[in-house]
Amino acid sequence: MQTISTTKVALVDDHKLFRKGIMELINGFSGYSVTLEAENGKDFIRKLFPENIPSIVLLDISMPVMDGFETAKWLQENHPDVKILALSMSNDEETVLRMLKCGVDGYILKNADPSELRMALDALETNGSYYSNSISDILKRDLKGNKQGIVHLTDREIEFLKLACTELPYKSFAPIMNVSKRVVESTREILFKKLEVVSRIGLVTYAIKYGIVKLD
Repeated sequence: MQTISTTKVALVDDHKLFRKGIMELINGFSGYSVTLEAENGKDFIRKLFPENIPSIVLLDISMPVMDGFETAKWLQENHPDVKILALSMSNDEETVLRMLKCGVDGYILKNADPSELRMALDALETNGSYYSNSISDILKRDLKGNKQGIVHLTDREIEFLKLACTELPYKSFAPIMNVSKRVVESTREILFKKLEVVSRIGLVTYAIKYGIVKLD
């Protein structure tokens, strides 16, 4: 009999009732299982061991002791392959952009429909990122506010941008570019700074705007 692989999910939120409800919901999704839950970033780090590192972390923003911003930064530095889906009641631009700058791969509101949560988890697994329409609008407005125009890009950076416009996750870029995963990560960070964007959507929008990738 073929074994169906299960994606490990961690849930970090300081509200116990909300946490339990989300855990039941995710455990009801085929192919997903909550294997770790914590009430803040510090609690999460304390419970994290090599054998239980999750593929996806659902991360609340407003938490005591260690909030979502600090936790996202810690994950980026220590476990860059782990996908981070921010959970929040807030969709104000400052919070969204700050969270994206901390390295989250997706952003979903706590009042979203359960079907959107499933969609977000699937998108993180297949495409490496997920943003709702309202969050995408914020990212596009942020990019439009960037008046710097076209900048000089190396051949490697252009290749990275072209791959960013595909559905491939970042982890698949290394063998195609014939570089290490660390080089992929550093190229992404350099492009974020050069282009003054904070997400993959920003990279894609820039590539299309300046003709690096042409739409059919």
